[in-house]
Amino acid sequence: MARRQIDDAYARQARREGFAARSAYKLLQIQEKWKIIQPGDRVLDLGCAPGSWLQVAAEIVGPRGAVAGVDLQRVKVSGGPNVRAVEGDAFEIPPEELLDLAGLGPDGRFDVLLSDMAPRTTGDPRSDSFVSIRLAEGVLAAAPRLLKPWGSMVVKVFEGEAYPEFLASVARSFKTAKGYRPKATRDVSREMFVIGRGFQPPQGSSDRPNP
Repeated sequence: MARRQIDDAYARQARREGFAARSAYKLLQIQEKWKIIQPGDRVLDLGCAPGSWLQVAAEIVGPRGAVAGVDLQRVKVSGGPNVRAVEGDAFEIPPEELLDLAGLGPDGRFDVLLSDMAPRTTGDPRSDSFVSIRLAEGVLAAAPRLLKPWGSMVVKVFEGEAYPEFLASVARSFKTAKGYRPKATRDVSREMFVIGRGFQPPQGSSDRPNP
């Protein structure tokens, strides 16, 4: 009963404050702790439906920033004039098209890469965790084409036996990598958000920062 009251409280608050879903508060709590997004940033949200993270990011970046999103489902909410979302597979749309959504040229990069993507759950925690890690690995693999050196990433996974290795992979690509569980996460959920800060493009990449 207590768990349902907590969940209902976030859902009611989301409706009251005009957010598309209660998941808005997960990003707000991540932002409160880690200050991932800054005013004026260019932000890309992979797996952005139903649009609550687009709304939160748009509020933070303000009129000088821009927020782009992509999802297999159509996003019906509007985050404002500086938000553009398209329907499609985040891993099949060319990076240049994603950059163009935020007004960036082919040589530009996003300041922040977000992903709240999750697989359709099967009821098998082990299988669900592996599929979620594969999605997160896809986001990490896309980072060199999409994320600025020293940029930040937030990606959701389901905890399981593959989680420690994924966290280690993020640590190899970012100056810092931490797992974080926002208070808005349901008690029964195995969600964990991996926070990477200070992106270090791979050796040999033209985007790698100078030492």
